Amino acid sequence: MVASVARVLIDSPLPQLDRLFDYGIPESLRETAVPGVRVRVPLRSAGRVADGYIVELGPPGDYTGALSELEAVTSPVPVLAPEVWALARRVSERAAGNASDVIRLAVPGRQVRVEKSHLAAETSSPPAVPAASGVEGYSDTRLTGRLAVDAIPGVAEVSPGVWAGRWAVAMAAAARDTIARGASAILSVPDYRDQEQLEAALSAVVPADLIVRLDARQSNADRYRSFLRCLPHEGRGGGPLVIIGNRSVIYAPAANLGLIALWDDGDPLHGEPLSPYVHTRDAALIRQEQQGTDLLFFGHARSTEVERLVELGWLASVAPVPAVHPKVIPTAQQAANDRLAAQARIPSTAWREARGALETGPVLVQVARPGYAPRLSCADCRQSARCGRCEGPLTQKSARSIPACAWCGAIAANWKCSNCDGEKLRLVGQGATRTAEDLGRAFPGVRIIIADGERPILHVSAEPALVIATRGAEPIAAGGYRAVLLLDGESLVARESLRVGEDCLRTWSNAAALAAHRAPVVLVGVGGALASALATWRQAEYARGELVDRRQLRFPPAVRVATVTGSVQAVADAVAAVQGDGSDVLGPVDIPSTDGSAPKVRTIVRFDYAKGTEVAQALRAELVRNATGKRRPPVKSQQFVPRPTLRIRFDDVEPFLDS
Repeated sequence: MVASVARVLIDSPLPQLDRLFDYGIPESLRETAVPGVRVRVPLRSAGRVADGYIVELGPPGDYTGALSELEAVTSPVPVLAPEVWALARRVSERAAGNASDVIRLAVPGRQVRVEKSHLAAETSSPPAVPAASGVEGYSDTRLTGRLAVDAIPGVAEVSPGVWAGRWAVAMAAAARDTIARGASAILSVPDYRDQEQLEAALSAVVPADLIVRLDARQSNADRYRSFLRCLPHEGRGGGPLVIIGNRSVIYAPAANLGLIALWDDGDPLHGEPLSPYVHTRDAALIRQEQQGTDLLFFGHARSTEVERLVELGWLASVAPVPAVHPKVIPTAQQAANDRLAAQARIPSTAWREARGALETGPVLVQVARPGYAPRLSCADCRQSARCGRCEGPLTQKSARSIPACAWCGAIAANWKCSNCDGEKLRLVGQGATRTAEDLGRAFPGVRIIIADGERPILHVSAEPALVIATRGAEPIAAGGYRAVLLLDGESLVARESLRVGEDCLRTWSNAAALAAHRAPVVLVGVGGALASALATWRQAEYARGELVDRRQLRFPPAVRVATVTGSVQAVADAVAAVQGDGSDVLGPVDIPSTDGSAPKVRTIVRFDYAKGTEVAQALRAELVRNATGKRRPPVKSQQFVPRPTLRIRFDDVEPFLDS
């Protein structure tokens, strides 16, 4: 039977529209109305027209009435690939969200000129691919299936004068082997700094025209152009590609997918801030299951989520052969006995190691915060200094700058303490700029480089210099740093956070991995299990211990959680739908209103993984009920109609972080 019905997913955030709708296909659209294309369809309410995608074609169902017909096919390119639709549907169901929200992340907005050029491009044969060979430092026979790969610390010269982390070299080699067997690879990294390293490593082993960059830093036109290259009907003949980017690259179309690899899955940037808030790691796990690919998690430190999968036997653990780890020196019990060391607020050991290393090359100093003074307080009563306009915290960018609000930017020239009427401010904490000033006095004549979010620096030369960098913003040094100092450890571990330990260990490990071979890595002010794990380079054991504690306390990832936010009644109804049968509830707690809206509360529901589908379905039903329970008043009515008051987020770490 000839297909006469198009089943369309409407692009809408409304949960009640998150299903396929049947539309008739007019004769004029028979040739272009194919699965995956963008369409415009009529809605029955108020004569509106909506955008959507044809997901599938089929015969008429049981409905006996007249179907509305497609309004138009807005693009002839099937941009919604079948594997992406299957992933979006599954991911959204797991997170009680909308498939259209996932597809909005996966499919870039249409760029007409780019699309016309794409359609007009002549087909060409794919270039030859390199032969497969082993991944540096690992056994060839083990790089198949699902693996947690402990990355080799250190840097490597991937081409003359171009340096990258050895983790990037290993990922590039895995992608090269995948291309050699005729399959595509998707490589996901947290941010552009990691992506630059990975691109450099890939360029040395994979032909440039087989590498596709797909990330949020591209212009709309460039991103759409890269996206179209990934589609199987592209003129390259459907050959393999290496697709690299940040978290959304996990949704790139790739029918013949052979490898999914993630770098540093514990980085918060892998967490999606948009609904349905699905972490890159979770999307990768689902896609691997659907398409039967190899799956690799690379990292210098292991997240507790990956450790849980290793303990379950779902992932196999792979360590470098032979074992390689940096030379780490903890200094928790050491004081700054030297005058210059005290001036720089570092122990004598750190000062001596830095002074010796500066004779041969650059030294990295990792700090916790950017700016000059992360926080200001009243000099008299020590209460935090707040903005007189919005109550935001006051900060200072330099020694001579006027304090200003970190939230609204208002200048606090005539500040007065609301507690004691004091007028003098006191610096609390040291940011990158203030640390650079102190170290500059301790190491006179040494070049100082600051790298943070405002001053992004990707590479430094092998010349002597002090590189002051915030966590995650460390540049790559040619040949590796001759010494690494890890400062502010005591303030980092003092934070109230479920993940504070593993987060600190991850960022310290990544910084230590930038050191040259056997160069000293000095950890300042931290002892105990964290310092031991870093010094012995046994991050997996630390993650194992963390997971044991989480199981005892029923915290993620030992269990799954759903954070339910909204009005008191809406949250109570949602929680009642899933409470019991092994689940337990934390809360509710009040959420302060910042816009004058009605009071809201937040409740956390904890449940076992086996209950995930059941809980997601129940909470999804509550979302739909809450959204459809608000009726529109008559047109001339002045009655206020409240918007839906329920929001649900699965596996959210924010409630367990220090706000």
